[in-house]
Amino acid sequence: MTPPSSIAYLDCFSGISGDMILGALLHAGLDQETLLEELGQLKGVDFQLTVTNELRAGISCRHVTVDSPSEQKFRHLGDIIDLLGDSNLSPAITDKAGQIFTHLAEAEAKVHNIPLDKVHFHEVGAVDTIVDIVGSLIGLQHLGIDHITCSPLPMGHGFVHCSHGKLPLPAPAVCELLSDIPVYGVNQEQELVTPTGAVLAANLADNFGSMPSMTVKTVGYGAGSNKLKNDQPNLLRLIIGEPAAVKETQLVEVIETNLDDWNSEGFPYLCDLLFEKGALDVSLSPLIMKKGRPGQLLLVIAEPAHSLALKQIILSETTAIGLRFHKEERMTLKREAVLVSTPWGKIVAKKVETPKGTMIYPEYEACRKVAEENHVPLAKVYQAVAKEN
Repeated sequence: MTPPSSIAYLDCFSGISGDMILGALLHAGLDQETLLEELGQLKGVDFQLTVTNELRAGISCRHVTVDSPSEQKFRHLGDIIDLLGDSNLSPAITDKAGQIFTHLAEAEAKVHNIPLDKVHFHEVGAVDTIVDIVGSLIGLQHLGIDHITCSPLPMGHGFVHCSHGKLPLPAPAVCELLSDIPVYGVNQEQELVTPTGAVLAANLADNFGSMPSMTVKTVGYGAGSNKLKNDQPNLLRLIIGEPAAVKETQLVEVIETNLDDWNSEGFPYLCDLLFEKGALDVSLSPLIMKKGRPGQLLLVIAEPAHSLALKQIILSETTAIGLRFHKEERMTLKREAVLVSTPWGKIVAKKVETPKGTMIYPEYEACRKVAEENHVPLAKVYQAVAKEN
């Protein structure tokens, strides 16, 4: 029986890899025998799965290792797609796995400047990569997880040895896979995000940022294979819960700059660009600057994961040559869009759960459209919506 729909948060405070995801899923409740039974549907993949219960920095977790008792076959991307097609796994799993392997192969092909059909073995064909990717999809399906938010990914530095030689960190394939995904550098001379971890994050996460509003039901920890410096636990945390649209406290980044030589006629256009890239709020306030010069304070509020793109827009579209930014907490009320009956038909409004009860607030754009189409004062439309309170 399929479990009820759940959401999950991938908390990658120490990075992400395929075995860490698999370990976190097992620790969060995925039955090991069910996993092995499902993986057994892959014909011609000879592997041994070892799962151990461990403590990392006093935190209980699962560590997964995948070994192949026989010599690994020399597989190309086409071989992987055929392998998936010949399996008895559900189409939802095989189709998604094919998409993930193709994305991984495309990144490797670009980095190493080789045709896609020449990418092979360690890039997409190793048994552990197959088990990690297909096993992760099996786990998400059996735990009923249909929406994933992933934290921004920490990127270590230094070098890693592989079949191509000594490569810089983050690995070139990882950089390709994480295009348009928020990352940040950390002072760890180790590989924190592997190519398999990167491609899974890129293809499984519906969005990247802070933990979504949810009622937490279970938490799983998956252990990585390497010991990190500074006694940092090499763990991936998987938080599973049910969506909850409740009053919440959120961590946001406030970006601001003083402008004294910018033509504010471009403000509406700037707002559109900022909101498209994830801004939560944008404002422009008058102020008096040094030497009595009139100026303006541009202030943008956003989730930290979107802040870099927003800063680049501000620096490109205004005359600002510097920005200030800091993190703050904010509290929001539960709200939803509703349809309100008026003499001119139904209008979209906003229902907000306040401490004093439910309130209906007009939505400007919806009211303006009705006012223009019916040639009535905007205030009259607002009054009609307000009668719902």
